[in-house]
Amino acid sequence: MRTPVDKLSAMAIFVRVVERGSFSAVAREMQTSQPTISKVLQALETELGGKLITRSTRKLSLTDEGQRYYSECRHILAAVDAAEHSFQSGREIIAGPLRVGSSVSFGRLQIAPRLPEFLKRHPEVQIDLQLSDQNLDLVTEGLDVTFRIGELNDSGLIARHVGTTHRVTVATPDYLALHGQPQTPEELSEHNCLLFNLLSSQNLWAYQRDTQRHEVRIKGNAQSNSSEAIRELVLGGLGIALSPVWLFSEDLKAGRVKVILQEYEAQSLPMHALSPANRRQSARVKAFVDYMSQALESAPELQPIK
Repeated sequence: MRTPVDKLSAMAIFVRVVERGSFSAVAREMQTSQPTISKVLQALETELGGKLITRSTRKLSLTDEGQRYYSECRHILAAVDAAEHSFQSGREIIAGPLRVGSSVSFGRLQIAPRLPEFLKRHPEVQIDLQLSDQNLDLVTEGLDVTFRIGELNDSGLIARHVGTTHRVTVATPDYLALHGQPQTPEELSEHNCLLFNLLSSQNLWAYQRDTQRHEVRIKGNAQSNSSEAIRELVLGGLGIALSPVWLFSEDLKAGRVKVILQEYEAQSLPMHALSPANRRQSARVKAFVDYMSQALESAPELQPIK
């Protein structure tokens, strides 16, 4: 019969296999081999007297018994984690692996440049930065924390507001010289507007002036799910974009693009750090979110343009 420690270890491996959907992914995560992970789960199934996972060449699926066992394992492991944290409270060191998620542009321009200073302060942390312009599932991807821009629609996640993304309407001087400069948001409907299509607002651009709200449906001949692709299209003189200040900060300084409609305040977007609700926030997660929140709050390129 297995000891309680072996059982807990096997349960933890089973939960990670379900969350990652791959034996090999968990093996890499735990720095062991795929056959070792497979043997642990086979031994667990033998002890339980039934199948937890059905395996195919394409994916892993839980049996009905496996689904129930997975749910119970999560509760048990969370309780053990909470008990350990209670015992260690006040003396947990900031160390260990930290898996961080972000959109490609924000991660490259705002997170990656700040990692050296964080790791200088906390040299025992190892960061794995995962960048994707699709909202990665925290549990499936094994992320400890991810940064998202825009209104949240996820349920069951721990969210902390870490800043605000101010947006500006920009175009190149060449585009404006050729097509004219819109003076009101409504005039954008006469221009080629470039759409970042991952926002929930889609092609509706919203502005505020005094107490009056202005909304306009824009149209154009190009869109993308990459904000950096939109930047390249703008710099190519193709059209007008509504984009984060931080994406064009260097271009604005160099005069490559010009802010238009400055009398109208574009709708800003909140920035959040998200963590899975079923995982305790470790000292390293808290330290990293605290650090990034302070850094983003004071970053010049994240301030509104006056």
